[in-house]
Amino acid sequence: MNQQISNVGMARAIYILYLVSLVLPLTALIGVILAYVYQDRQSGWLNSHFRYQIRTFWIGLLYSLVGVLSVFVLIGYLILLFVLVWMVVRCAKGMQRLDQQAEIENVTGWMF
Repeated sequence: MNQQISNVGMARAIYILYLVSLVLPLTALIGVILAYVYQDRQSGWLNSHFRYQIRTFWIGLLYSLVGVLSVFVLIGYLILLFVLVWMVVRCAKGMQRLDQQAEIENVTGWMF
């Protein structure tokens, strides 16, 4: 049980690193590396959080690249604003499910 509490704390720390990455982008890379390391250490509901965090990183990176590449057409600013909101919502949803000790319902989803 103590190991599970430690891993819950790590999952929470990764969500926080993702939120901090909105100001300091390097922390997202640290978060995804930790998520990969801890992904295989757990099964069940907690493992769904690490998988969700990994997908959040890669999908967020893709959305951000699309936004940056389309900034010159001005729609990129709207895409980047969407990425900001998307990241905050996904992290808040993940932390809420983590507090409930429940798995992420749609780990493979691209939206919220």
